[in-house]
Amino acid sequence: MDIFLTSRIASDVLGGVTNGVIYGLVALSLVLVWRSTGILNFAQGAMPMMATYVGMIAFGHFFGYWICVVIAILVGFLIGAGTERVLVRPLYGKPEINPVVVMVGFLTVLEAVAAAIWSSTPRSLTTPFSPIDFHLGGKPFALSAFSLYQIVTAIVVMVAVAVLFRFTNLGLQLRASALAPEVSRLLGVRVNRMLTLGWTLSTGVGTITAILVSSNFFTGLTPQVMDGIFAFGFIAAAVGGLDSPVGSIVAGVVIGIILQFVGDYVNSNAIILVALFILIVSLMARPNGVFSVVKARRV
Repeated sequence: MDIFLTSRIASDVLGGVTNGVIYGLVALSLVLVWRSTGILNFAQGAMPMMATYVGMIAFGHFFGYWICVVIAILVGFLIGAGTERVLVRPLYGKPEINPVVVMVGFLTVLEAVAAAIWSSTPRSLTTPFSPIDFHLGGKPFALSAFSLYQIVTAIVVMVAVAVLFRFTNLGLQLRASALAPEVSRLLGVRVNRMLTLGWTLSTGVGTITAILVSSNFFTGLTPQVMDGIFAFGFIAAAVGGLDSPVGSIVAGVVIGIILQFVGDYVNSNAIILVALFILIVSLMARPNGVFSVVKARRV
């Protein structure tokens, strides 16, 4: 057993899972915005990045890691709520391309502002978890305390979001506000608050992801730290289904494992091509996502 766990195949699987949960969390944050407002947020990487920089400032003032994490998440909540109120709300009812253009522009502005304030030099955020792999029988086992931290965090967030949307009245109101806002208002739902809450929660989840990425010794925090990860997370959201929180995590993990094998056995330059191939094949076979469920409605 030790020989298998320390083998090249097992290392690729574990490395793929570690990367995949990050892609899944990005996908989950996109699912949150989509299910609660019906909008794809292309600044979903840059907004959490800004919140993480604020947490980094707190870390530099001798606050502990967990306090900085809480501060960053709270700032993420504020950025998400403010973005919905100021930028997105005037776009409801407008052509669907309008929010896309606005959020792409907002992405560019946020990254430029972050670079102007903090520069593009990578900044590391030390965590209480070691990035050094465990050892079995004297050989490295491609799993560390930090990797377990990533995986457990992703599972906890996924379960919390799934429970929110499936089993709570608040989750029902969030979905209803996105699908039928006028009907929801007639039923007493405070639609504007629900739309703001959707953006608030999604940016909070995105901030958790940005913290995990920035805590990685090899990555660090830069204004563009989430760009590539957002691309893979977007693919995971499309493959898993924009209406499936569980599907987003599962798709992210599967894609992470596949890309890990591609990078190890084929060529790291082929990773993006394979990711795009997975997206195209998935959309051709299941346009709404692999884990989406189309329910018939009686009229």
